[in-house]
Amino acid sequence: MAADFHRVSYLAACLHFQRIMLQKKISTLFYNPRTLLFFYVFAALFISVQLILLGTHAFVMPKVIPVDIMNQPQLMNQFVGKQLTEYNNYIIFRQSFYHLLHGFNLYTIYPNEHWDFYKYSPTFAMFMGAIAWMPDYLGVSIWNLLNCIAIFTAIRMLPFNTKTQCLLLWFIANELLTSFSNAQSNGLMCGLMVAAYACMQRDKVALAALWLVLATFIKVYGAIGFCLFLFYPGKIRFIFYAFLWTVLLFAVPLLVTSFHTLTWQYQNWLTLMKADASAATGLSVAGWLNSWFGFSSNGIVTITGLLLFLIPFIRYKLYRDEVYRLLILASMLIWVIIFNHKAESPTYIIAVTGVGIWYFVRPRKVWRTILLWTVLVFTSLSNTDFFPDYVKSHFMKPYKIKAVPCIIAWSVVFAEIMLLKLPGNATAEDK
Repeated sequence: MAADFHRVSYLAACLHFQRIMLQKKISTLFYNPRTLLFFYVFAALFISVQLILLGTHAFVMPKVIPVDIMNQPQLMNQFVGKQLTEYNNYIIFRQSFYHLLHGFNLYTIYPNEHWDFYKYSPTFAMFMGAIAWMPDYLGVSIWNLLNCIAIFTAIRMLPFNTKTQCLLLWFIANELLTSFSNAQSNGLMCGLMVAAYACMQRDKVALAALWLVLATFIKVYGAIGFCLFLFYPGKIRFIFYAFLWTVLLFAVPLLVTSFHTLTWQYQNWLTLMKADASAATGLSVAGWLNSWFGFSSNGIVTITGLLLFLIPFIRYKLYRDEVYRLLILASMLIWVIIFNHKAESPTYIIAVTGVGIWYFVRPRKVWRTILLWTVLVFTSLSNTDFFPDYVKSHFMKPYKIKAVPCIIAWSVVFAEIMLLKLPGNATAEDK
C-alpha cells in the first residue's frame, strides 16, 4: 500500500514537473523576438500570396454609397464591369511610378488600372519604382515585408524590456494583419514615427529627421512627429537635417521628370487633398460624432482636436521625463488616426500601437487592463469573424465602434499626461 502511494506521488510529481517545463518552453517561445519576427514575416508572405491567388473581380456598384471623394456617380460609373484585384492599394502605388515617369497626372483616376485616387507624394511614387517592375507576387510580398520589418524593428527599439516588447508586438499583430490584407502603408508609417522617437532617444538626430521627413512624404500626417524634437537637445542640428532631407527627397523625382512637371504634380496633390478633406469623416472622432449625435462640422472637430493635442506641451518641465515622452508618443499615434477624417480600418495599426505603448508605460491597474482588452476586442477584432456579420453590418460599422475604444484611450492618455507629477515628486503610481 505504501509502495503504491509513493509510486502515485512520484508519477504526480513527474507530471507536475513536465507541466512546469512545458509552460516554461511555451513562455520562452512566446516572449522570444525571433518567434515574433518569424510570425510577422510568415504572415506578410502568406497574406501576399493569398491576395495574388484570389485573382480579380468585376466592380459592382454598391447599393449604399458612403460619402467619399471617390464615391460620386460620375466617377463610379467609369468602373462598372472593370476587373479589380484584391491588392488594389499596391496597384495604385505601383502604377504611380509609371504615371510619374510618363508625366501623367498622379492625382486623377485610371479606371483601366485600379480603383480610387493616388494620395501620396511624387517622391513616394518615385521610390515605388524600386519594385514596380517586378511581377505582382514579388512586389506585393516585398511591400508587405517592408511594412512588417519597419514596425517590428521600431518597436524593438523602444525602451522596454524584451518581454514587454514581445507583448506589444503580439497585441498589435491582428491590426498589422489587417494592414497586410489591404497592402497598405500603415505599418511602414507607424514604424517610421516610432523609430524617429527611438533615434531621438539615442541622439541619432540625422536618422530621426530622415524618418520623419520620409513619413511626411508618404502621408502628410507624418509631419505630426516633428513635435518630438522639442524634448531633445540639438534642435538646430535637427532643423538642419530636416531641411536637408526635405530638399533631397523633394528633388528625387527630378531624376525622371522636369521641375515644372513636378510642381504641377504638387499642385494637383493639393487640389485633391482639399477636395478629399471635405468629403468624408471615416472611422474618426468626426465620424463617431456624426453617427451617434448627428454633429457634422469637421472643421470644428479638427481644430478642437489640434488644440487638445497641443495642450500637454505646456508641461515643459516634464520634457526630460521618459514617461512623459512615451505618453506623448502614444498620444500622437492615437491622435493622428482618430482625428483623421480619412481614417479607415487598416490605419488603426498606428492607433493600436499607441494604446499599447500607453498601457506598458503605466503601472498595471485593473481598469487599464480592461481598457486594453476593450481596444483589442472592439477595435482589433471588429472586422473579423469574432463578430457575426449582422452585428458588423448593423452595429459595428454604422456606429463607428472600431474608433470608440481608441477615442476613450486617447482621452485617458491626455488626462494622465496632464496629471503626471513633476520629476522628483513622482510616486510609483505616477511613473
